[in-house]
Amino acid sequence: MEKWECSVCGYEYDPALGDPEHGIAPGTAFEAIPDSWFCPNCGVGKEFFKKVE
Repeated sequence: MEKWECSVCGYEYDPALGDPEHGIAPGTAFEAIPDSWFCPNCGVGKEFFKKVE
């Protein structure tokens, strides 16, 4: 699965790890995360994330 990076703070979402503290289970693809999810470091929405090439 592809990793995604916050363009504001650089936080990297790794689908293998998920974001369990915020209700996102390990193995959850970025596209499957609800739109209400936000960056755990800086609080911006999913629209600020870019796929890591």
